[in-house]
Amino acid sequence: MSATRSGELMRSSKVEKFNASRMPKGIPNPAAMYGIYPRSWGFEVSLVRNGVRHHKLFGKASYGSLEQALLHAQDWRDFIVRSVPPVARRARAEKPRVNNTTGMPGVFHHLAPNGKVRGWMAKTYIAPGEILRTDFPVDGLGDAAYALAVRERERQLKHMTGLARPHPAEEAIRMGLSAHAHGPRAPKRSKSEITRRNNTSGVSGVHFKTPHAAHPGYWLAITYTAGKGTVSKAFAVKVHGPETAKGLAIAERAKQLAEKMGGEASPAATAGQQQQHQQQPTPRQEKKRGRMASGATQDN
Repeated sequence: MSATRSGELMRSSKVEKFNASRMPKGIPNPAAMYGIYPRSWGFEVSLVRNGVRHHKLFGKASYGSLEQALLHAQDWRDFIVRSVPPVARRARAEKPRVNNTTGMPGVFHHLAPNGKVRGWMAKTYIAPGEILRTDFPVDGLGDAAYALAVRERERQLKHMTGLARPHPAEEAIRMGLSAHAHGPRAPKRSKSEITRRNNTSGVSGVHFKTPHAAHPGYWLAITYTAGKGTVSKAFAVKVHGPETAKGLAIAERAKQLAEKMGGEASPAATAGQQQQHQQQPTPRQEKKRGRMASGATQDN
């Protein structure tokens, strides 16, 4: 089996491991995967609170691995659960539903075969095995049956306490009990640190260039900073050898990123470093200058 095929199988097995955590519809996901949905590129977190959807993406390319992407997704999910609690159970019970036909949540009518109202009922679910229900027949109570059912519904709601429970893991998360590992978290990579699919060096911002087929080539370290432009430096294979040139380019790339992300240097020093890097000639330019210098010596 080829290395490429083996790598694909390994990646596939990891994704399947996380996908296996998703339960059939109607059965809550395990606590670790609550509100988290596996995707081919990483994980998606989606929670709804009081009609507002809290949504964020965590790609494996941005965090270095599928495992790190999941850890960050779980951390953010826990933050939302703790900082934006679900609605109170009573407030949710008092909200009219689309299929309500009486105008009062928790109040229902009994209809005769001819469509005439025979009675009104107040019904409230309090807990498993505890449902409050009272019927008010129209015969004997008349129009007062509806008003009595509404009043009874309000009385029943006083027994309803606590918050809505979207998932069994919510309460544990709000109490600070983590459902996932406490291991180290890799910081999110900037866009310039993400290794693209077409990268051949294994390091973002480091590329191998060959001006033409006969040229030995050179390794180039290049970094773009918004508002400042591009900084680049080349290392010729002919001068340093292939491995050393690549190593120097990787080290230069790390230096460029440190200057970009750290912000320790003053603006004047940074401008001077950029100018120095931008003026660094490529191997092709060095060769051209050498020919020009040789021609000038012969003329003299």
